[in-house]
Amino acid sequence: MSDPTLPWHADTRVLHDDAALADEASVVAPIHYSATFRARDAAEFAEMANRPRHAAYYTRYGNPVHERVAAILAGLEGTETAMLTGSGMGAISTTVLALVSAGDHVVAQTRHYMSTAKLFDEVLPRFGVSATLVEQSDVEAIRAAVRPETKLIMLETPANPTLVLTDLGAVATLARERGITTVCDNTFASPLNQQPHALGIDIVVHSATKILGGHHDLTAGAICCSNDLAEKIWRMHITLGSVLSPMDAWLLLRGLRTLALRVERINANALQLARWLEAQPQVERVHYPGLESHPQHALAKRQMKGGGPVIAFAVKGGYEATSRFVAALQLPTHAVSLGGVESLIVHTAAMWAGTMNEAQMRAAGIPPNFVRFSVGLEHPDDLQRDLAQALSRSENNR
Repeated sequence: MSDPTLPWHADTRVLHDDAALADEASVVAPIHYSATFRARDAAEFAEMANRPRHAAYYTRYGNPVHERVAAILAGLEGTETAMLTGSGMGAISTTVLALVSAGDHVVAQTRHYMSTAKLFDEVLPRFGVSATLVEQSDVEAIRAAVRPETKLIMLETPANPTLVLTDLGAVATLARERGITTVCDNTFASPLNQQPHALGIDIVVHSATKILGGHHDLTAGAICCSNDLAEKIWRMHITLGSVLSPMDAWLLLRGLRTLALRVERINANALQLARWLEAQPQVERVHYPGLESHPQHALAKRQMKGGGPVIAFAVKGGYEATSRFVAALQLPTHAVSLGGVESLIVHTAAMWAGTMNEAQMRAAGIPPNFVRFSVGLEHPDDLQRDLAQALSRSENNR
């Protein structure tokens, strides 16, 4: 790991923070594709078996590639350590289950990634853990939801898919005063755009499948926190077994090497396109933290360095016009996920129709004409031309 006392920029850290962990002469880290690792004698085996998160004992416990990725992520998020899981939901579920027990209470948001919402709505109550969901933009509502038995506050900002923000510093302060652990899903921002731990949040989680990996070719999760919390979460992790394969860990390591360059370009592309979309007569409304029109733009400027890849907007003409618009696009791929090199787009109401009815979607701020657009690395002028022709078709076919 590079010297933490030196003021390296993120562009440098993603290339060098794992250098001290190299145990070979190759410039590029090798893939340690082994489920288990050899001990020289009984004493070494005992040490390997009993040291938490050993990187070369058994890959469910840890792996040398995991260790290198974790060193970079901890450096980017400003935490003592980090650990990896097989998916973003693996990171979230493992973290939450490690921190709560029957009789505990959790405060979460009304707007979360749908599987996170199901964890609080459907899974935790089966094990005697209650959850109160509140409007995340209202810090006083979060404060009012806290009970004596509250052990955890779960945050996600910007939230999927509405891009509503949570005041991380304010929530961290009220939680710390009451001894409550805070967790923030930082997937939509990435540590290049937002550092929740620096604002007082205890644990930062990611779907590393998204911006961190950046190439739509892996599934992974990350948990960034203190050593003490990591050991507690790791013990739950080895029981639940959400293990990241060495190959996916290596792909994640490779993706992190270009993270700073990708995020800088994607931020610029997304802001240009959000401003352009806002001026189009076929667009009803645009949601993007970098826009001055975002109702929480002042908060975004305080706690974010960039708006991230995702633009949410509503197309005039309702569900059918929105479907025509998405179908007419040539460059963005009609697919889930976000934060990769290629632009992706989904008609949000169509994507969530199988898990939420129309009333539930409207309550979550998702109208029938809502679109989630993850901006990639294509030239922004080309994306703009494609959006223009698709919007024209949605309007002309009404």
